[in-house]
Amino acid sequence: MEFVFLGTGAGVPAKKRNVSSVALVMPEYRGDTWLFDCGEATQHQILHTKVKLSKIRKIFITHLHGDHIFGLPGLLGSRSFQGGVDPLEVYGPRGITEFIQRNLALSETHLTYPIEIKEIDEGVIYEDGNLRVVCGQLDHVIPSFGYRVEEKDKPGELLVDKIRAQLGLEPGFIYKKFKENDWLHLQNGSEIRTADYLGPEKKGRIITLLGDTKPCSSAIQLSEKADVLVHESTFLKDQEEKASAFGHSTVEQAALMAKKAEVKTLLLTHVSSRYQDNAGEFLNEAQEHFQSCYLAQDLWIFAIN
Repeated sequence: MEFVFLGTGAGVPAKKRNVSSVALVMPEYRGDTWLFDCGEATQHQILHTKVKLSKIRKIFITHLHGDHIFGLPGLLGSRSFQGGVDPLEVYGPRGITEFIQRNLALSETHLTYPIEIKEIDEGVIYEDGNLRVVCGQLDHVIPSFGYRVEEKDKPGELLVDKIRAQLGLEPGFIYKKFKENDWLHLQNGSEIRTADYLGPEKKGRIITLLGDTKPCSSAIQLSEKADVLVHESTFLKDQEEKASAFGHSTVEQAALMAKKAEVKTLLLTHVSSRYQDNAGEFLNEAQEHFQSCYLAQDLWIFAIN
């Protein structure tokens, strides 16, 4: 898995930062890509990356402010123009259905693929055999949500040498059954517990992406023990009063929240256009409280190990 940051600015585009969007690219899951927010010019930013519109299977919108959704109608249309046929799901707050349908209707944009729009509430909004997505409402001036992506634990590696030595089984189709069954019946009539022939279970990763928010308990709950947290950092700490008035967080507040939630790595984004060359200042303020921290830049790729 890796993040591709398509826009890391806030409010309006700036010379060095486009407005909000980040892609989660998952080669280990059929190469699917999930998109989180879609500010204007997101599809233009995609042209400078390895992200492919045809591989975007899900889009998660945090809230309905323009810097998070104005690029969505164009991206949906371009996915059709490029011959997209695979189904697409869009998740977002109440109102996202009307926004999409009205834009497509008024522009007479006809999609060549099925689209399902799901207006979300708090709780589990998606789950399959590998991943689960939980959302929670944050504290912003309009309804804003955060998403917690939980990868399910995976069976440990096969202990091939042990299987050969103790069971006399050579690699083949039966090896697959060790990870699919708790018990196996062998041709010699014996029954074995497969867990005895697997290494330690591989813990699934937890990734949290928060929409615009002031510090709140929901942000902490969604971020608890996350491997990676993507958090807005609209202002430096000397603008805390302004941040609160507009429903945003400062760099310092994001760092303190990450520390309290015991996350492993914090990625700061959603930087106000007033800041152009303040990367060092942002990191200094954050790392006073939380060391494992990075300031995202447009087109930056971050590998999630």
